[in-house]
Amino acid sequence: MTASTYHLVTLGCPKNEVDSDKLVGLFTQDGMQPTDRPEDADLIVVNTCAFIEEARQESIDTVLALDDLRQAGAKLVVTGCLAERYGDDLAASLPEVDRVAGFGVPVTLGQRTSGQALPSFDLLNLPRPASERPWAYVKIAEGCDRACGFCAIPSFRGPQRSRTIADIVAETQALQVHEVVLVAQDLAAFGRDQGVGERAIVPLVKAVSEVAQRVRLLYLYPSDLSDELIDTICATGVPYFDLSLQHVSPPLLRAMKRWGNGEKFTERMKVIRQREPEAVFRSNFIVGYPGETEEDQDALLAFIEEAQLDWCGFFSYSAEEGTYAAGLDGAPEAELVAERLRELSEVQDAITAQRRDALIGQPVEVLVDEPGVGRTWREAPEIDGIVQVNEDLPVGTVATVTVTGALGPDLETA
Repeated sequence: MTASTYHLVTLGCPKNEVDSDKLVGLFTQDGMQPTDRPEDADLIVVNTCAFIEEARQESIDTVLALDDLRQAGAKLVVTGCLAERYGDDLAASLPEVDRVAGFGVPVTLGQRTSGQALPSFDLLNLPRPASERPWAYVKIAEGCDRACGFCAIPSFRGPQRSRTIADIVAETQALQVHEVVLVAQDLAAFGRDQGVGERAIVPLVKAVSEVAQRVRLLYLYPSDLSDELIDTICATGVPYFDLSLQHVSPPLLRAMKRWGNGEKFTERMKVIRQREPEAVFRSNFIVGYPGETEEDQDALLAFIEEAQLDWCGFFSYSAEEGTYAAGLDGAPEAELVAERLRELSEVQDAITAQRRDALIGQPVEVLVDEPGVGRTWREAPEIDGIVQVNEDLPVGTVATVTVTGALGPDLETA
């Protein structure tokens, strides 16, 4: 007998959100009903993150908290990256959990008895329900073929597996959303594993843009940012460039097993702005990588000042088991890393505020995500600022409003 109600918690990145949507589709097909209250669920599923230590701890804390809340007889299942990466060790350390299932929770898993084999599901290609929001993430590939020094993802997500353009377009149509956000571990490498060429991402973006009003890409390796891809992104009407830079110091980037340097990144952004002066940029940087010096910090600060990124995140380095960087010496002390993070954030916060202030007085087209909250093409959902709008504007509609003020990353309108 299948459990009748489920409670699903998703942690981590947008790619995990897509996986959870696929699970919801499976649960729905099996006749199960969702509940917002874990106390009322017959099956509780936690889709975990294992990217860094902080994420792993959050996943474990969430599992333990849900164990305290569940009703008698309810099943507690752990899936996602933490389950896939640590498997049997995780099951042994969390006796509270009924199943540790890796990627793909069978619908009837909550009712299976100990020792039974678990069927596996290819979440990448499972159908999913229509989105309840006017936007949705769409995962175009799974896994990664890169060997970045700090990243353990390839060890548990495996090599890249791209979907077909036809399947991605069909999923986009079924979601019935205004905006599609394409995600993958290595977005621009889409299709290489299928032998369809280095720039399969270009025909994909063109195809998706024919069935969605907005197409956004999260994120892109700078080495893959060809002129053709730049022009294709700009042609969608969403010249939003989320670039995976990680640092600008040549020695650190070599130690990270990454391409580029600050000069190359600046030149590429200059090319983009020449093509589209209104282009918006986002990136993330790792602080405290082994071997990082004060000169490296100064170089990153100088780059942030020159690049004038609209959005930027800074994260402290986390030593991950099995990665190249885990064996490196010379990581800065935690107190110094925290100081550098504060210094970088203060500079970037001022830049972001200035770029938002520059929009005051301008009319902007806003997609209403929820009552009182919208976004222009300049803001990616969940990670960037928002646009405050009249709460009477229906969710899912597009409205033209005038920016009247800015509160840090957020805009006010009339």
